[in-house]
Amino acid sequence: MAEQVRNLAGVDKAAVFLRSVGESEASEILKHMTPKEVQKIGAAMSVLTNVSREEVQGVLDNFVATVEEQTGLGIGSHDYVRNMLVGALGEDKAGSLLDRILSGGNTTGLEQLKWMDARAIYEVIKLEHPQIISIVSSFLEPDQAAQVLGMFPERDQANILLRIATLDGVQPSALTELNEILEKQFSGTAGGQTATVGGVKTAADILNFVEGSVEASIMEQIKESEPDLGQNIEDLMFVFDNLIDIDDRGFQTLMREISTDDLMLALKGADEGLKEKFFNNMSQRAAEMMRDDLEASGPVRVSDVEMAQKAILSAARSLSDKGEIMLGGGSGDDFL
Repeated sequence: MAEQVRNLAGVDKAAVFLRSVGESEASEILKHMTPKEVQKIGAAMSVLTNVSREEVQGVLDNFVATVEEQTGLGIGSHDYVRNMLVGALGEDKAGSLLDRILSGGNTTGLEQLKWMDARAIYEVIKLEHPQIISIVSSFLEPDQAAQVLGMFPERDQANILLRIATLDGVQPSALTELNEILEKQFSGTAGGQTATVGGVKTAADILNFVEGSVEASIMEQIKESEPDLGQNIEDLMFVFDNLIDIDDRGFQTLMREISTDDLMLALKGADEGLKEKFFNNMSQRAAEMMRDDLEASGPVRVSDVEMAQKAILSAARSLSDKGEIMLGGGSGDDFL
């Protein structure tokens, strides 16, 4: 049974844990999560069935072991930083610095958008100026922004992404205009500080989640009008084939976070070198079973393969953000 617990993806472990602690406690925990995290865990909880007592105990043991390794340094960090800076600089001087460090200004309306599905966001912004659309897209999660971008006509997609790539901040007047657009659904007023949004990295992150054929079309249009910028975006994109550059320790960490179904689909479209990388980081028996399953499986839709690959890439980027793996090679334990 311990082996079954180890095969649970991270989101499935979280789902088992939340189902174990009870509704009220789970609700309190979910309040501290991002919209994307809530959606992923909620989906996992909704399909959670046939969980054995041993699996539950394994998840709880893993949670206790993880908690015991943590310190209290991160608890209440926002209040600590705020009080420290106000005490040192005073309310006025600390104000702008706090906005940049803690929140980038008042973005309440934009944060509310993250709880909406892509179609609803598109309906709110579809008739707005491309610059407004680019600002909104920059505040969304990359995969969410990619879904919204995909709903615009093809002729508009490259223009929007180009504006995202060249954004380096939003002035108070722009935030005021944006809040006026959103006030039909949300309340709140704009802050007075410039918020840093957009940029080449944001554009690259969004493109990582765009469907392959659409991504190629957008990049072609951008390179035609802005060759250097297009190359910069392309250089920052992390695609499925780049996974081969992760070292073995990081690769094994990644494999614990992805489902067998996603891996099966993703490998249908992978080159032989990357397939071998995955097989080499499995047990011999698991690798043999995966090879046999791949050979026996029939044709699959390209869109399904791309979706599975993007799910694995999303897991890799999440682990990289946490410092647990290094996308360019090396694991989280190899750097400080």
